Amino acid sequence: MQNKNYAVESVLDLNASNIWGLDAMELAELWNNEKKDEDSPASEDKILNVLRRAFEVTQFDSENEREAAKYKTGSYVILSHFDEKKKGAIAIRKKEIKRITDLSYENVKYISAATLLELIERNFGGGWDSISLAIKDIIESAFDISTTTLPASRIHAKGGTMERKVADGYEYLEVPKGTWVEAIFAKKKDLQEKLRFVPEPQYDEDGNRRHVADENDDDDAAENDEENFYESYTPEADVKDVDDMSDEL
Repeated sequence: MQNKNYAVESVLDLNASNIWGLDAMELAELWNNEKKDEDSPASEDKILNVLRRAFEVTQFDSENEREAAKYKTGSYVILSHFDEKKKGAIAIRKKEIKRITDLSYENVKYISAATLLELIERNFGGGWDSISLAIKDIIESAFDISTTTLPASRIHAKGGTMERKVADGYEYLEVPKGTWVEAIFAKKKDLQEKLRFVPEPQYDEDGNRRHVADENDDDDAAENDEENFYESYTPEADVKDVDDMSDEL
């Protein structure tokens, strides 16, 4: 399975960032695939610790009907233990981002601009200035943010800032401030994966060692070129001085 932002093909690929890109059903598929692999080195406890960053994780007695009923409502996904000797089951449910203080550098990449502005609106209606610097830094790691404050009568003026921003793909939130209005504009940044340098293998497909050029090779090549030049150089015939030629005449 290939997540659109990160390559997640196994529960062993999960980390604090990419765990937010999966929903409970996708995670259950990865979990079950790993469970079937008898040679897998996966540690259930370590995987659950990663899951807890983005999911509510509860271990319960599946044989207790009353307790099991809590997790069979459809909002949870049920996982079985890797070790079949372990009793019970595991219920997981994706954590909701309800408040602006729930945002982190890991999960902010996975929300939309519209969702972000809803969170800001719930923040006591104080606008952009009411947000702490730490949360602003988290938001601006994933979104382009700009604000403007204008009289309510001018905020929707034709050809104005709001019209231009919307045309440029920004979502906006209006925060009334007396007879003025603060407009907060948000647009998701294009997040690119960091490219990793992968060195060329030392041996080719036939098992032969590859020759890798380095600075010494360049120096040797220059030296060989110089030697080849002098070896191929044919000196011209001796040219006598003018005085010697006059003596012969």
